[in-house]
This record gives sequence, structure tokens and C-alpha cells, in this order.
Amino acid sequence: MPYAAITYRVEPGHEEEIAEVFAGFQRVDTPDFRDDDGAPAGRLLGTAVFLKDDVLVRIIHYEGDFQAIAGHMAAQRGVHLIEEKLTPFLARPRDTTTPEGFRRYFRDATMRRIAELSVDNHPDREPSA
Repeated sequence: MPYAAITYRVEPGHEEEIAEVFAGFQRVDTPDFRDDDGAPAGRLLGTAVFLKDDVLVRIIHYEGDFQAIAGHMAAQRGVHLIEEKLTPFLARPRDTTTPEGFRRYFRDATMRRIAELSVDNHPDREPSA
């Protein structure tokens, strides 16, 4: 199951404040997400957030259509609360107040995946029957 990484450029020196912002994160109302037509499009399996100096990275573990995740996240109150609280620490302001703005930022901040290894694609794994 794939992973994606979303980057945020933040002002260095605010690691503890940023950690406090994420400590109060309100989880999504449902891990299942839908596409723009309302059809099931996948599921969020987990997230992790990492911070080093001026780079904050959110790792998203999911199954399904990654593009549909942006719409799901844009509709989540907890995501908007985090975005609001994170704003003073951002090195590069961006508008995520509208669904279009959130989708644009989500698309532009997604890191290029260059490798993804798991037990599922390990060469020693026997094919399932």
C-alpha cells in the first residue's frame, strides 16, 4: 500500500510550538474517502508528521486514488484547525481556506516518490496462491 509525503516550509526555531499544534490534531471523521462523483476511492491507513529545522513532512499511508485524498482532507474540520494554527510558523504563506486552494497546495507540496519498499514487494516473499 502506497505512501505519499506532503511538505511544509516552516520558520526554524519553532519546533516545540509546531509539535504542540500537531499534538492536538483532530483525526478525520472517517478514513474512507470518495472521488468527486461520490464513489468510493480509497482509505487512509495512517499518517505521521516529521520536523527538522525548516522542513515539516506529513507522511500519508493510503490505499486507492491519491488524488481523491485532497478533497477528503479539504472537508475535514481538524485539518482546517491545524492549517490555521500552523499559519504563523509558515515560511511560505499559502491559501488553504477554500477546497480549490487546499487541493492546489496539496498537489504542489506532494514530494516525488522515488522508491517504495515493503514486505509485499520483497524478493524473498513467496507468491500467494
